[in-house]
Amino acid sequence: MGIPTGKENPKAQHRTRRKHKVNEKKRKMTSSSDRPPEGNVSLGLTPQSFEICYLKGDLFSCPEKDALAHCISEDCDMKAGIAVLFKKKYGCEEELQNQKKKTGDVAVLQKDQRYIYYLITKMVASDKPTYDNLQSSLKAMKNHCLDNGVSHISMPKIGCGLDNLEWDKVAAIIQDIFRNTNIIITVYSL
Repeated sequence: MGIPTGKENPKAQHRTRRKHKVNEKKRKMTSSSDRPPEGNVSLGLTPQSFEICYLKGDLFSCPEKDALAHCISEDCDMKAGIAVLFKKKYGCEEELQNQKKKTGDVAVLQKDQRYIYYLITKMVASDKPTYDNLQSSLKAMKNHCLDNGVSHISMPKIGCGLDNLEWDKVAAIIQDIFRNTNIIITVYSL
């Protein structure tokens, strides 16, 4: 070991900082009632290492390179819930609409160093999503992540706010879809 000289390999520094942040997130995890079914935080699969972490705080305070994800409708009407904050922060309604994504798809924007995933879980904003539609959207997001080297996603408890899905069921779907990946998903709540 020794005294840091400031000349360490930048990639090694990034990995060390990232590992520290993940460990810090684990320490800040909320009660077991907010954890996925059976208290799973990490499935511990090798060589893959999918993990869901829980963190109390503002979703938009996540690391700048984390992808973001949330649910919207096909009509891209983002006038309620956390979608309002995404619309205010990133805009691009027309760009999303031009992608012509259908229920069960994912629309994707790239802003600076991150992807923003808009999970299309229902036809119009006033509808309620189904678990099947959410599952299809999550699979589409996973495929985009794998194709584009995305290893960290930050999201709210998707589908569980105004959409009224149950988090235990949503978390089980996320675990099933991402279990054979090395993607770390951080779920933020206030």
